[in-house]
Amino acid sequence: MTDVRPLDGITVVSLEQAVAAPFATRQLADLGARVIKIERPGGGDFARRYDTTVHGHSSYFVWLNRSKESLSLDVKDERGRAVLGQLLGQADVFVSNLAPGAAARLGLSPEEVTAAHPRLIPCTISGYGTSGPWSDRKAYDLLVQCQTGLVSLTGTDDESARAGVSVADIAAGMYAYSGVLTALFTRATTGVARPVEVSLFEALAEWMGQPAYYTAHAGTQPPRLGTQHPTIAPYGAYTAADGKEVLFSIQNEREWAALCAEFLEDPALTDDPRFATSSARVQHRAELNAVVAERFARSGSEDIIGTLDRIGVACAGVNSVAEFLAHPVLSGRDRWRDVGVPGASVRALLPPVDIAGTSARMDPVPAPGEHTADILGELGHSADAVEALRADGVV
Repeated sequence: MTDVRPLDGITVVSLEQAVAAPFATRQLADLGARVIKIERPGGGDFARRYDTTVHGHSSYFVWLNRSKESLSLDVKDERGRAVLGQLLGQADVFVSNLAPGAAARLGLSPEEVTAAHPRLIPCTISGYGTSGPWSDRKAYDLLVQCQTGLVSLTGTDDESARAGVSVADIAAGMYAYSGVLTALFTRATTGVARPVEVSLFEALAEWMGQPAYYTAHAGTQPPRLGTQHPTIAPYGAYTAADGKEVLFSIQNEREWAALCAEFLEDPALTDDPRFATSSARVQHRAELNAVVAERFARSGSEDIIGTLDRIGVACAGVNSVAEFLAHPVLSGRDRWRDVGVPGASVRALLPPVDIAGTSARMDPVPAPGEHTADILGELGHSADAVEALRADGVV
């Protein structure tokens, strides 16, 4: 492995908070970019206070902010904005996910930023876009899950549910990340720095593509079925005799025949008119589920998984998070690394993309304002000047 990383030499300044923008910039930091995270003096990113479960730190913040430098800066103060201007003059990318209209009020709209710094790539992450009828509305992850219809698809027949992770934030963060990479490539090949904009709503709308097409052309949306699949059967989790759920999926008629003969132990089911085709199995899902559930009740989960594996039917135990943390794939592929947090260290997973010949950056999670004096010193501010700004609450 070499110490050279793909984004070494790239500087990202991020006026970020919560999840979406920090998720995007952490991916950039993983690849070697220098990410300077601007935080409010006196408290920093409010995601630091979402919880205190990781050695007194927020699980969200620890997940999203490793390998960054923290600069305390009041950008509402003109002296703070002057410091920000110095930073942007030396940066390659400027990421922000401020409240609606806040960037424009601070003179930090993409138009103003690019006019002052033509080689800078601004990336704006918003809730519903910076134009249009909802541009002034605040947006949080679950609100966007509701607005895109995702919540109406998630849960059981009796009750809808949120997705268990912040999917709207993660979707927006990933599109911001790929958008920034694309803009960096465009700048490198054409010399033109193009602004990037992503909204939580439009990012999650893209992920809703399949149910959107289904609903538009079927006249009804896919039903909520818990772990069952709305258009494939059998495909879902069933409870084994030992109480553990095992999920399996039948994808084709060969697998269906093998399931009938070697797991359900009733080859005649293969050609039963109720179950002979995929659409028939979906139509008669309740009857099919009763057959599968009865078979599951006769064996433990390990035996069921062993049999399904042997006959080539994809399956998996429905793990708890604790079981996921102990997963043999993560340990067997050496995916864990130690990462520092203020006052302690934690295990963290390597980024999912491996790039041959390089190693991911896995540096500590910063304390609030930890790098303020060093960064200001790089910009030419004397120690006395930094103390004066600190005394006035600007940093």
